[in-house]
Parts: sequence; structure tokens; C-alpha cells
Amino acid sequence: MRRGLILSGLLLCLSPSMGQAEAAANVSSGTVPSELGLWLSSGKDGVFSIEHCGNNGHALCGRLVGMDYDGEMPKDTWGRAECGLWMLTDFVPVEEHKWSGHILDPRSGRVYQAFIWLSEPNVLKLRGYVLGMPLLGKTETWTRYNGGAFGPQCKMPPQPH
Repeated sequence: MRRGLILSGLLLCLSPSMGQAEAAANVSSGTVPSELGLWLSSGKDGVFSIEHCGNNGHALCGRLVGMDYDGEMPKDTWGRAECGLWMLTDFVPVEEHKWSGHILDPRSGRVYQAFIWLSEPNVLKLRGYVLGMPLLGKTETWTRYNGGAFGPQCKMPPQPH
């Protein structure tokens, strides 16, 4: 269910600046960097919206906007709903199409270092790591989300397997 959202026990969180529909429209029109937009997690059970934020709009952040879950809305360690939670923060460019920033594990409240980069136009890699050492981490592969609209409380429509 939510296993794909977890990156070795880490989940990502971001701060909002642009709506998910606007981000998706901008990506499809080619007016923004291709890292922006909606991304389906490797487990296909979560969708993140990556948007401009901070640093005069030159940083990227991401928030959870779609989730596959049963029962009540999942909550973070502080009791906040995970829907809309900013999990990727302060990603700044380090190379063309490669960004360095932080990810939040909403279960523990810990923040970790991470990289995101495009390996292909519609494939985003995310590597979370500890102790400032990328070798001590795990990489996930996300794909651009092309699914249907989200229901109440970030509920994802059924996904083909």
C-alpha cells in the first residue's frame, strides 16, 4: 500500500507555491524545467507535485498530492495529515537536471539529504542518504504521472498494475 512512498523509511515532503494542475500544465507546455510536475512513486502508491519554491523561486520542493490508502488518511509523527505534506525541500541545482536538497520522513520526523535528477525525460531518480554520504543511501525511480484526478483527501484513482 504505502510501501512505495517510503525510501528506506523516509518519505518526502515539500512547501507549496503552485497548484498541481498548473504544474502539470506548465510541464506539458514546455515552459518550465522538466523536473517540475506530478511524479508517481516507484511503488505506484503515491504522487508528488514538484514545484518552484524558496531561493527567489530557484529551488524545488515537493509535496504529496495523491495517495493509495485504505481507511483513515495516514498521518505524520506530529498527527498532521500526509495529504499535501511538503516532503522534498530546498532542492537547489548542482548540475544540469540534478538537484540537492532534503527529504522528510513523516513517520520519524527526521530530515535527510537527497538528490533528484532526470535519467530520462519522464523518469526522475531520487536518492536519499545519511551522514552526508550518498553511498549510504537508496535510490528510487519515479515516473511522470499521467493518471486521473485525485479524490477527496488525496485519494488516487485505481492504477493499472
